[in-house]
Amino acid sequence: MIEGIVIKPLTVNADERGYLMEMLREDDEIFERFGQSYVALNYPGVVRAWHYHKLQTDHFVVVKGMVKVGLYDAREDSPTYGQVQQVFQGERNNVLVKIPVGVMHGYKTIGVEPSLLINFPTRLYNRSEPDEYRVPWDTPTIPFDWSLKNG
Repeated sequence: MIEGIVIKPLTVNADERGYLMEMLREDDEIFERFGQSYVALNYPGVVRAWHYHKLQTDHFVVVKGMVKVGLYDAREDSPTYGQVQQVFQGERNNVLVKIPVGVMHGYKTIGVEPSLLINFPTRLYNRSEPDEYRVPWDTPTIPFDWSLKNG
C-alpha cells in the first residue's frame, strides 16, 4: 500500500425509504480541511489519468457504478516511491479513498454503466493557476495496467 493512501469503509444505512451513506465528516481522523466538492460523470471504459497535486489532497467517493482507481507514488522522498496501487470502488465497494499530495492518480469506469465520482479536495480549484500536473494516461513511465483482467 502506498504511504499516505487511506481507504475508509463507508456504511450504507438502508431501509424501505432508500439509503443514507455518510462520506466525509469533519470529525473523521482523515479530515484535513474543506476546499470544495464536485461530481464527475464518467462513461464506461473512459480513463481519466494521470495527474497529481502539489497543494491539495483528494477524497474520492463513487456513488454510482464502479471505477478502478490507479495510484502511483511519484514522491521521491516517500518510502513507497515508485509503487503502484489499485482500488476498486463504487456501489459494490463503498469506500472513500484519500489521495495525498504528490501521489499520481486516475481512474477508469468499469462495467456497462456510467459512474458518478464525488471528490472532496482540500483546496479550492484555482482557475488561473490550477494545482494539476498531468502526464498521459498511457505513459510508459508508470507501470500500471488499465486493461480488463479476464480469467
